Amino acid sequence: MITVSIMLATIMQVLDTTIANVALPSMQGSLGAAQDTITWVLTSYIVAAAIATPVTGWMAERIGRKRLFLTSVAGFTVASLLCGLAGSLTEMVIYRLFQGLFGAALVPLSQAVLLDINPRERHGQAMAMWGAGIMVGPIAGPTLGGWLTDSFDWRWVFYINLPVGILAFLGILAFLPETGKRIRRFDFFGFAMLGLAIGAFQMMLDRGEQLDWFSSREILLETALATGCLWVFVVHTMTAKSATGRDTFIDPKIFADRNFVTGLLFIFIVGIILLATMALLPPMLQNLLGYPTVTTGLVLAPRGVGTMISMILVGRLMHRIDARILIFGGLMLTTWSLWLMTGFTIEMGERSILISGVIQGLGLGLVFVPLSTLAFATLEARFRTDATSLFSLTRNLGSSVGISMVMTLLAQNTQVNHAVLAEHVTPFNPMLDGRLADITDLSAVASLNAEVTRQAMMIAYLDDFKLMMFVALLAVPMLLLLRNPRRSPGPDAHAAALD
Repeated sequence: MITVSIMLATIMQVLDTTIANVALPSMQGSLGAAQDTITWVLTSYIVAAAIATPVTGWMAERIGRKRLFLTSVAGFTVASLLCGLAGSLTEMVIYRLFQGLFGAALVPLSQAVLLDINPRERHGQAMAMWGAGIMVGPIAGPTLGGWLTDSFDWRWVFYINLPVGILAFLGILAFLPETGKRIRRFDFFGFAMLGLAIGAFQMMLDRGEQLDWFSSREILLETALATGCLWVFVVHTMTAKSATGRDTFIDPKIFADRNFVTGLLFIFIVGIILLATMALLPPMLQNLLGYPTVTTGLVLAPRGVGTMISMILVGRLMHRIDARILIFGGLMLTTWSLWLMTGFTIEMGERSILISGVIQGLGLGLVFVPLSTLAFATLEARFRTDATSLFSLTRNLGSSVGISMVMTLLAQNTQVNHAVLAEHVTPFNPMLDGRLADITDLSAVASLNAEVTRQAMMIAYLDDFKLMMFVALLAVPMLLLLRNPRRSPGPDAHAAALD
C-alpha cells in the first residue's frame, strides 16, 4: 500500500511535465495570451521544479519525510485545481509556479522511500516499479493531454490530478511510517548559488531558440549567471566544511562514491534520449505524416509497453545477471532503435514506428532500472534523500538539454536542407525534364515550396535521430566506471554482503 500510494503521487507529478504541452494552443485562445508568452506556462513549472528539487533532502530531515510527502501532495493537488480555474495568463503562470515548487519533492522522495522499505536484494524490483512510473509518464502525457483537450476541455488536463492526488494523500497518511528528524543547518548561501545556477540554466535552455541563442543579451546574461553561480557553489561546497566546520547544502562526501557520480552522468544521457525523442516524434507524425492527435498517441503507446515489459523482466534478472551487462544490452537496443529511426520516410506506414518504438522502450527500460539500483548500491543510507533529489535533478536537466538541442538543430537543419534542395528544383535541372518550365501559377509555386520544406524538415528529423544514436553509443564506455557491489573487493561490498 505504501508503494501504491507513493507511485500514484509520482506518476501524477511526472505526467504534468508533458501533459500540458498539447493543451497550449487551447490555453492560448482561452487566456488571451500571445504565442511568445504562453510558453511561460511550461517555463514557470520547469524552472520552479528544478530550483526546489535539491532542497528535498534538507526538508525531509528537518520536518520528516512523511510530513514533507503529505505537504507536497496536498500543495500539488491544490495548485492543479487552481490551474484549472485560472482565468488569465498571470494566474496560470503563478499557479504553475506553485505546482512546480510542491511537485519537485515527489519523485526523489518516492525513490528514497522505495529503497528504504525494501531489502537490498529487492532493490532491483523496487526500482523497476519506480522506473515504470517515471518513464511511462512522459510517454503517456501527450496522449492523455490530447484526449482530454479534444474530448472535454484543456482545464481537465489539471482537474485529472484531483482524484489521484486525494487517493495518494490518504494512502500516504494511512500507511507511510514517519522517519526520524535531524536538525541540520540550512546553508542558505549554497542553496542560493545552486538555485540561481539551475534557474538561469533552465531559462537559457527554454528561451534560447526563441531568442536566437547567443545573439541575445538575455541568453548571454543567463549563461554567465549559471556558469558563475555554479562555480561559486562548487568551490563553497568543497571548502566551507573544512574552513568553518558548518554543514554545506550538499555534503561533498556524496560525490566520493564512484557509482553515484557515474550514475548521474548516465541518467543525464538517459534524460536526453528519452524526452528529446518524445519531443520529436509527435510533431513529426502530426505535421509531416498527417496523423491526428489520438492516432499519434496510439502509435507511440507501444513504446511505453516495451518499457513496462523490460522493467518487469529486469527487476527479476537483477540478482542473477551483472547489472552492467543489462545496461550494455539496453544501450545497444536503444542505439538500434535510433538507427532504425534514421530510415524513416514521409511515405512510411505505422509498422516502422511501432517496431522502433517497442525496441527503444525495451532498451531504455533495461538501462533505467539497473542504473537506478547501481547508483545507490554503494552509497551510505544517510545520503539517500539528498542523492535521490540530485538524481532527479540531473535527469530533468538532461531532458531540458536534449529537448533544446534537438529543437534548435531541427530548425537550423530545416533551413539548410531547404536551401540545398531548392538549388536543384529549377527549370534547368535535366533530371526534371523541363517539367518546371511551364509553372507560372503562384499557387503551384507555393505548393512546390511547401513540399520542399516538408522534405527538408524530414531530413532534419533524421539528423536529430542520428545524433541521439551517437549520444547513446558514447555512453557505453562509462560502463567501465560502474562497479557491481557483489563482486567488488572493497569494504562497501562486504557491508552489502552482510546485509
